[in-house]
Amino acid sequence: MSDQLWWMLGVLAAVAAGLWAWRRWHYRSFWLLIGFPITAISIRASWRKIALGCNLTKKRQRFWFTTVPGLIASTGVVRVRRKWQRIAVDTKPFMWLPLPTRYGWRVTLHTLEGQIPADYADVAERLAHSWGVHAVRVSSDKPGRVRLAATIRDPLVKVDELPPSTELLKVTVGRLETGQPWIIDFRTVPHYINAGATQSGKSNLANALIVGLAPQPVALVGFDLKGGVEFTPYAPRLSALATTRAECGGLLDDLVALMTDRMGMCRMASARNIWQLPPGLRPVPIVVLVDELAELYLMADKSEKDEIAKASTALLRVAQLGRAFGIYLFCCGQRIGSDLGPGVTALRAQCSGRICHRVNDPETATMTLGDLDPAALDSARTIAAETPGVAIVASQDGQWYRARSFYVSEHTAEYAARTYADQAPTWADVMIAQPVDTPDQQTA
Repeated sequence: MSDQLWWMLGVLAAVAAGLWAWRRWHYRSFWLLIGFPITAISIRASWRKIALGCNLTKKRQRFWFTTVPGLIASTGVVRVRRKWQRIAVDTKPFMWLPLPTRYGWRVTLHTLEGQIPADYADVAERLAHSWGVHAVRVSSDKPGRVRLAATIRDPLVKVDELPPSTELLKVTVGRLETGQPWIIDFRTVPHYINAGATQSGKSNLANALIVGLAPQPVALVGFDLKGGVEFTPYAPRLSALATTRAECGGLLDDLVALMTDRMGMCRMASARNIWQLPPGLRPVPIVVLVDELAELYLMADKSEKDEIAKASTALLRVAQLGRAFGIYLFCCGQRIGSDLGPGVTALRAQCSGRICHRVNDPETATMTLGDLDPAALDSARTIAAETPGVAIVASQDGQWYRARSFYVSEHTAEYAARTYADQAPTWADVMIAQPVDTPDQQTA
């Protein structure tokens, strides 16, 4: 008997060790075959109690057998009888079968009458604690449906290396909290604001962009108002670099003039933007990287007022009209607030891409994310200093997410700039107007 017991204990220990090793070395297959089925059963079994605890149920009238007391027998035992009557019961939202994801699971719910997705978003933290998961995200793709996406563990604790970019003006810079790649696509979202305090990961994101855009046929322009210490090491890949406000003003004037020339090209070719031009006539797209945006607007005395107004107006014109003519902005800054003047507020209105790292003051977070979702603002204020690269981003699908950029060192970005230096067109070549055949010449 003792031998059989020891044998059974040995088998159990071997099975436990095998399961641990399976989960440790190939978590994805373990999750799909073992972990998720158990989790799905638990989700369905506990949904009624969790929905009731989170106030997601509704009272509905149902016919039900109820137990009512009857006469007392001579023995003192109460006789009971069942009665079929209509009573109010708590009805939970209908839940479809959960589906596995890479970092957790998702499930679709049918909302009850009077409910909206915001009702589920308000209790997302309660749902996460009830199911014992890292976070629960709420979305809705059609009326009357709510999708809950749960992540069991934080996918932003460790992110992979920067993958190579394969499409023009599109760079995968990190990972979203859902496990999906964080993609910056200038063709879809042309202008970005990237706010963050020192050591928050703001410059690292700019490094990731430079590494991703360096091998692409684009012109990179740098506005480094920190005296050039940030972008000067990347000068071999930059077509132009401005390090003072005066130089920025001159470079902005060139961009406005170039934009005007491209307007004429598109008008002569009956095109609405440069992407409708024939490939042989299409000018090179330009990505403008601005570091320390606030320095463009800070005024020490009134003598700088005209210079600031001129630079602010030119930058705003580029933001308003540049997308159609292949000019894109990526503006970084530690401090972005309304106290810098109306120019910053107007520029923010033109930048659909919003990225907010850890900031030192609520005003910067409000300026960056305040008009998106109050919950995004609250989440931005909770970013810890020990997690550089974590940010709140406005995604292309209209939702906001926590995200973390891949770590890209200055050495890696400098190496990419030197390696692809031959891809950088000179600023003189960029400023040359492209020849366009007129309709009469094409007919002839």
